[in-house]
Amino acid sequence: MRNDPFRAATGGLPVVLLLDDEPDILVALTDLLEEEFRVLSTVDAEEALGMLAAEPDVAVIVSDQRMPGMSGDQFLRRAREVSDAEALLLTGYADLTAVVSALNEGRISGYAHKPWEPAGLLAMVRQAAARAELTAALRTERLLMRALMEGGTDGLAFTDRQGRLVRSNDIMAARLHAGMPFFTPEDREVLHDGVTRSTVRREEGVQPPRWTERVASALRDEDGRIVGLAHFERDVTLQREAEERLRQADRMQALGNMAGGVAHDFNNLLTAILGSLELARRAAGGDARLSRLIETAASAAERGAALTKRLLSFSRQREPARQAVDASGVVAGMSDLLTRSIDRPGIRAVQHLASGLPLIVVDPDQLELALLNLCINARDAMGESGTIHLRTELRRLRSDGGADGEQEEAAFVPLLPPADGGTFVAIQVQDQGTGIPPDIAARIFEPFFTTKEVGHGTGLGLSMVYGFVQQGGGAIRLRSAPGQGSTFELCLPVLQS
Repeated sequence: MRNDPFRAATGGLPVVLLLDDEPDILVALTDLLEEEFRVLSTVDAEEALGMLAAEPDVAVIVSDQRMPGMSGDQFLRRAREVSDAEALLLTGYADLTAVVSALNEGRISGYAHKPWEPAGLLAMVRQAAARAELTAALRTERLLMRALMEGGTDGLAFTDRQGRLVRSNDIMAARLHAGMPFFTPEDREVLHDGVTRSTVRREEGVQPPRWTERVASALRDEDGRIVGLAHFERDVTLQREAEERLRQADRMQALGNMAGGVAHDFNNLLTAILGSLELARRAAGGDARLSRLIETAASAAERGAALTKRLLSFSRQREPARQAVDASGVVAGMSDLLTRSIDRPGIRAVQHLASGLPLIVVDPDQLELALLNLCINARDAMGESGTIHLRTELRRLRSDGGADGEQEEAAFVPLLPPADGGTFVAIQVQDQGTGIPPDIAARIFEPFFTTKEVGHGTGLGLSMVYGFVQQGGGAIRLRSAPGQGSTFELCLPVLQS
């Protein structure tokens, strides 16, 4: 085992290994070194090799040359198989051949004659230990740099003050090759004042939208002068999408609270109006004209009451009548209702219903109303002809709204991600209409938001769908593109047995 750069960098006394076949020599060397070093010693070369293998943080080896069984240069050659420690050779004879062998194969950094001069030998060991410490520090830096450059998913690059690239990892190199701007105005500001800057940008001409965060930090020399920059780039698209979904959820919560308050006050007014109209109806007697006026007013007030119920449903202020139901059974039971509601000869609804699905716990009336709203929107999106497909199936969702096994090119966008991943029953409503642009998709659940002509929609249908699914702890996903139709998928959690 070679020297451990991390162990060598953790501090403590440097470790010196002494090898000499004369015990008295070892005692003398230990006395000389033990105040500044942790000393290991042995008279046996094989034992010394074992000690090196067991002590990977040995900084300096001091070995005698002439020893029985194994000479110093031979020992140091074998030591190189397990250790990168600095090595010093002690010899009592001017054996130039041995010294050359130790230099070439044992990589010694110096040698001394016996008897040695204590101060000179101590200085030699100190210098060798300092070189070992520096080597270990450089090895650690290289190891950390390699991990930084080759590991992870972030782009990394270094430039000099002129913006010339010094080094980059493969991820950053690929982005530079793709033509991304490198030396930015923010980089020049960092060069000027040394303050680290972080910027987030949307990459242009990329589908789907992709966001990157770029951090520029000053590189300084020993005197504190800025000599270049370190650049880090990371993909923060998922983070941005999560933040946008959170903002959308906050907006929907605020709108729900507002809608609930408006609906509650409006409902009180309508109750008074309807009560007064009922009294007026009784007082009208046989006056036909007055009765018609009263009935017209009552009909308008009742439509207003229906709108307030939908608002209260969106704001979750009405307690639903929840029960365990079979989603496929609910959809199948809507056949006649859907046929009457669509009411266009060129449009039909086709059902693809899975059997044996787990039960879900919902208010069946609200589920029917949610699906009816989606089907009416699908009808309006297709004009005079087309097919609406209704499907039920089992779905395994992740907490980010993605589905296990879902192909990227056919992936749904989570408009309302699930609170947690798990098993859901998915109910799809698919049309062959004009599709929904992304900027419109971001607003479709807002109360009173509609793209329909005046008098053709209240803008509350999808708001009610959102409130219903959110109240049940489910998710809403959308797959759509202009000119390619839309598929809404309501994912409702299964009943836990």
